Amino acid sequence: MTVAAKGVRRGRVKSPVSAIYQSHFQCQFSRRPYNENMKGIFGKILTINLSSESVREEKLPDSMYEDYLGGKGLASRLLLERNPAGVDPLSPENLFILATGPACGFVVWGANRYAAFTKSPLTGIYSESYSGGKAFLQLTRTGYDAIILDGAHREWTLLEVSAGGQVRYRGAEDLLGKDAFETERILLDRYREEQPKSKTAVLTLGPAGENLVKYAYINNDFGRCLGRTGVGAVVGSKRIKAIVFIGSEDKEAADPGLLKDFNKKQRQIGKEHKGVAAYHDFGTSLVVNLTNNTGSFPSRYWSEGSVPHVEKINGQAMHRELKVRPTSCLYCFISCSRHTEIVSGRHAGMVLDGPEYETINAFGGLNLVDIREIAYLNDLCDRLGMDTISAGNTTAFAIEAYKAGRIDFEIDYNDVDRIADLLRMIANREGIGDLLAEGTRIAAGELGMEDHAIHVKGLEPPGYDPRVLQGMGLGYAVSDRGACHLRATFYKPELAGLIDPQSNEGKAEMFLEYEDRLTIYDTLILCRFFRDLYYWDELNTLLRGTMGLDFGEAEMREISKRIAMTIREFNLREGMKSTEDFLPGWFFDRPIGEKQITLTRPHFAELVEDYYRVRGFSKSP
Repeated sequence: MTVAAKGVRRGRVKSPVSAIYQSHFQCQFSRRPYNENMKGIFGKILTINLSSESVREEKLPDSMYEDYLGGKGLASRLLLERNPAGVDPLSPENLFILATGPACGFVVWGANRYAAFTKSPLTGIYSESYSGGKAFLQLTRTGYDAIILDGAHREWTLLEVSAGGQVRYRGAEDLLGKDAFETERILLDRYREEQPKSKTAVLTLGPAGENLVKYAYINNDFGRCLGRTGVGAVVGSKRIKAIVFIGSEDKEAADPGLLKDFNKKQRQIGKEHKGVAAYHDFGTSLVVNLTNNTGSFPSRYWSEGSVPHVEKINGQAMHRELKVRPTSCLYCFISCSRHTEIVSGRHAGMVLDGPEYETINAFGGLNLVDIREIAYLNDLCDRLGMDTISAGNTTAFAIEAYKAGRIDFEIDYNDVDRIADLLRMIANREGIGDLLAEGTRIAAGELGMEDHAIHVKGLEPPGYDPRVLQGMGLGYAVSDRGACHLRATFYKPELAGLIDPQSNEGKAEMFLEYEDRLTIYDTLILCRFFRDLYYWDELNTLLRGTMGLDFGEAEMREISKRIAMTIREFNLREGMKSTEDFLPGWFFDRPIGEKQITLTRPHFAELVEDYYRVRGFSKSP
């Protein structure tokens, strides 16, 4: 069945933001006059009601984009205004928003991602997740800045969205139970045969998404993924097995010549940049030695900060033991991704995307597995459709639960086959896997192991120990989606020696600078690995070239602040407390490493208070 969108002209929606934050939503700079012809955007969104199989197209005023730009800014505003307060994340009423940014669709280095926004089933608060590859392009070319899925379909379906708001529903019973990669391959072959002249992007769920695992992910391009916060479970709850985008619409840039010159200049800078060369040569696996050497590589389920088998899991081991070549997303010269083949041993012949640093830590650190088996578990998680960070944390927690006599599933560190069995059980919600599919916070509560539950707001942390990298601890504590390393990527200045990891002096201010700048990245939407190439001046150039907006650092930081307050309002409305902007007691009660480094509650509370001060947050709702 195919449905076409009906146009609806709407004025600016009045924000429901409470008065306590209202002052933060007022622009502190002169806005240019209202303009119906802003470039770099389509200026419209599409809402698809899956329950009624209806669609609605809406025009948005330029003022919305001037206040929020696009991507994260636009989607966060829509989520706050349109998602029902207190909604169950797995109910039909929970909105699922896919968004691109003003830089998407143009030939701009690093503008190769798209994003998803919803209320997370894992954390119960704001959810955002980003994916690279090539899928962003066809999503962009549907002609909408955001596509909203509302309701739930009556049966499992394949959702097809084409330019002009054309929506088609196709039965997906034949795809159920198939892994994420198999599903993508089937659909690419099908569309290549049916529509040989059309270019398609395919987003798929694996069994974890079908079974509503709270940290299920959405796959595209065979291993690129919307990985964190359980967005796959939300789409699964709507009974969507896959989404296919077929685009044909192009955006108009405000200054194409400026973008062309910018690209040429940045490519030359990239050729001479040491960081670019390092990521090209080793990908994110280069971080293993950095964190292990500083004692900040979480291992044995967060009880240690380094591993004795580092030479079996670091970047050198990966490139020695596996056949690896650099690959990249579209419009990227960094090529941090790895196309990997296991050439020997029991998994010989296996080909995959990765493993990235976080997966190496999740299974090589927290579960003490060697590199070839890390690659195997990486591929397994990708096919099942599960976030490797949360999955690796959960299996390591299960090892501790077994050792404590709380579960009867026998499992141990480096017990690869049992870890793999447990991952399959989680994806299919079988046995103890049904409980572990709820995430560490819920599982720990049921097992009476709350003191072992390593999470912030329900989200399991990535591979940087906050006892050593205390600015990363701040990032975990105050991130709008729970324990996250990407909102500010503050491991970079701490590992690079730009700031003392254990000192609070000047940390909140530096953290805010990173957070503000990277929030603008997420509005455009840009890849994080261009953070050492695109500073405020470069972001200004991109805004002028794409949208025609001449915003300086102060104006962009005001937009970042507005977005932060929007999300804060959403989280507080959904029941989050300011006291949750903290770390688990584990990190304060258990020293780590030879120097027995630990955090103290007063020291860390001071850091959080510093952040509240510079961010403009109130201590209580």
